[in-house]
Amino acid sequence: MKERNIIQVEEKVPVNLLIPLSIQHMFAMFGATVLVPFIFGINPAIVLFMNGVGTLLFIAVTKGKAPAYLGSSFAFLAPAGIVINQMGYEYALGGFVVVGFCGCIVAFIIYKFGSDWIDVVLPPAAMGPVVALIGLELAGSAAGNAGLLDETINMKHVIVFAVTLGVAVFGNIMFKGFLSVIPILIAVIAGYIAALLCGIVDFAEVAKAPFFALPNFQLPTFDIGAILTLLPVILVITSEHIGHQVVTSKIVGRDLLKDPGLHRSLFGDNFSTMLSGMIGSVPTTTYGENIGVMAVTKVYSVRVIAGAAVLSILCSVIGKLSMLIQTVPGPVIGGISFLLYGMIGASGIRILVDSQVDYGRSRNLTLTSVIFVTGLSGISVKLGNVELTGMVLACIVGMLLSLAFYVLDKLNLTNDQE
Repeated sequence: MKERNIIQVEEKVPVNLLIPLSIQHMFAMFGATVLVPFIFGINPAIVLFMNGVGTLLFIAVTKGKAPAYLGSSFAFLAPAGIVINQMGYEYALGGFVVVGFCGCIVAFIIYKFGSDWIDVVLPPAAMGPVVALIGLELAGSAAGNAGLLDETINMKHVIVFAVTLGVAVFGNIMFKGFLSVIPILIAVIAGYIAALLCGIVDFAEVAKAPFFALPNFQLPTFDIGAILTLLPVILVITSEHIGHQVVTSKIVGRDLLKDPGLHRSLFGDNFSTMLSGMIGSVPTTTYGENIGVMAVTKVYSVRVIAGAAVLSILCSVIGKLSMLIQTVPGPVIGGISFLLYGMIGASGIRILVDSQVDYGRSRNLTLTSVIFVTGLSGISVKLGNVELTGMVLACIVGMLLSLAFYVLDKLNLTNDQE
């Protein structure tokens, strides 16, 4: 079988190939990236706009050497949900800005001192369960969106939920070729068709929407409580970013951590998040879905990624399309969330497997156990107006334990040093 030609990072792509390849990347991120604004209850147009702008900024900051598409980050879902419910979305935006700014500072620290300190603060035995908790503590909201927790279950909702989840699950293991990288999008389409047949979709607002419309820009409001609730996510997104860059490096056959450098890619990622918070969008992150597209197609050109970013911006100003996206009913979102949240949980377990965490060592078993129980127990700690719970509290506990173990190692007071 003939080997598929590789289009490298800096190579130009003919226009007749550029457009379909860019559309392919946009489709790959579309299903997951619009799910975050759905959950936050905002218009996805601003998210599509900022994802496109953020991706173009990322390409510029990395000198066109790191192919990556920036989509909506799932790492913020749990803590941002708490802030939005208690204070409002504008306060979450303030937290996004500060987290993005702190991420830029982390990028500068890595530029000056390297990144070994991250493994001290959150080693794999702690990072794995923290990432897993992002998905696990959201499991209830997936069932809630689907209407499965209502006192009276609507069978139409159950049917739409089952169709969406079924296509997503079986699509993940049965689709081949290009379809294998867009099972989420296909599941959304299938669920939407099922919702149409069940009569639970209302097109009234779509008819009223103008064809062209600017996204809903919104300014952030800063509150120390909201900021402290969101701040621990910086460690999760930093580790997630490093993981994505390592995987992308293996795919394209270049060490992106050295050229353009981890400090550049991390700065681009976090600068985009900071800018997103300033104008009313959600935090951004390099997207695993688009890494998957590159692996399948062997097309690594940043021009293709930039093309997808431009298409995303164009979609954001088409008012009827933005409103059509908002007509997707809860059971469809619930069906997708059911799988995605589980995948986020599984990705935390994957960190433990890939890092070959040795649970014969007492510290690793202790770290993972305490973090899981802290995150899932429902306990909370109040510091003034700030309430720490779930993944956020578990992350802080994991950091404190990891630092304590590090100090004890230096004092030769531990019994399981390697």
